[in-house]
Amino acid sequence: MTLSPTPPNSSDQWTDVRLIHALEEVVEKELNRHLAIAKDWMPHEYVPWSDGRNFDGLMGGEPWAVEQSKVTDIGRTALVVNLLTEDNLPSYHHEIASIFGREGAWGTWVHRWTAEEGRHGIVLRDYLLTTRAVDPVALENFRMSHMSEGFESDNGHSMLHSVAYVAFQELATRISHRNTGRESGDPLCDRMLARIATDENLHMVFYRNLLKAAFELAPDQAMRAVADVVVNFRMPGHGIPGFERAAARMAIGGIYNLRIHHDEVLQPVLRFFKALDVSGLGPEGLKAQDELGQFLGGLDSEATIFDERLAARQARLVARGKA
Repeated sequence: MTLSPTPPNSSDQWTDVRLIHALEEVVEKELNRHLAIAKDWMPHEYVPWSDGRNFDGLMGGEPWAVEQSKVTDIGRTALVVNLLTEDNLPSYHHEIASIFGREGAWGTWVHRWTAEEGRHGIVLRDYLLTTRAVDPVALENFRMSHMSEGFESDNGHSMLHSVAYVAFQELATRISHRNTGRESGDPLCDRMLARIATDENLHMVFYRNLLKAAFELAPDQAMRAVADVVVNFRMPGHGIPGFERAAARMAIGGIYNLRIHHDEVLQPVLRFFKALDVSGLGPEGLKAQDELGQFLGGLDSEATIFDERLAARQARLVARGKA
């Protein structure tokens, strides 16, 4: 499918309304592709219900203690962050529905995406509570605090900024889930998070392909959106209480850090539509492309410093017999 890069009515800029209308056919195509390959799955099948027992409180059961958890310390931290991130789904739905609309192929995708994402929060919470992986009282207090704040994108509210953000964020979430499963120390948790990661990857492909089509229509605006998103990127869970400390632990534990962000999230998506090699850009697009290239070079250097510090830390732990 080849899309005309000339805006309707010879306007210098594509408005959100025009872009949404022009990309409707692409959305329909990607929606049909997604529905053809996505596999339905049942959250209850990934939860070891027979391991469950009553907590203290109304049921008079056993209070939670950290010794009851089968997962590693870093795995527990990451699981809480991952679940609280999924919990803000109502805010995410409002964000994308307000921008993409609820009609036609766009609306069908918004609702389908929301339904699929809803499974993730369901299965994560059921697993965590049934296996006593985390403190249920602390988890609920965190949920109330985080959801009371809601979510609002850092990257403005243009349609292209939103598409660019989720293209990277879905891949970042997939990798965070997958690495959390591997780190968790529980094969059941690993299998559950691998299933969730499969969904997140399909979501990434949808938005990535849509973003590529947007580059055909509005290359300058698309490049500006990508540069803004990459430079200012933050995970949607950044508002979680204690997020910075949790993120630091996850970085040290190899679940999500600067090197992973640069090599496994930004680079694959950017290579897909050859962002640094896009030609035919105007002054604004070229400026954004240059900013993007400079930022990636700086981020790679920062990631190298992080790698070196992490390796030195690991060497010290080995020397002390703590690795």
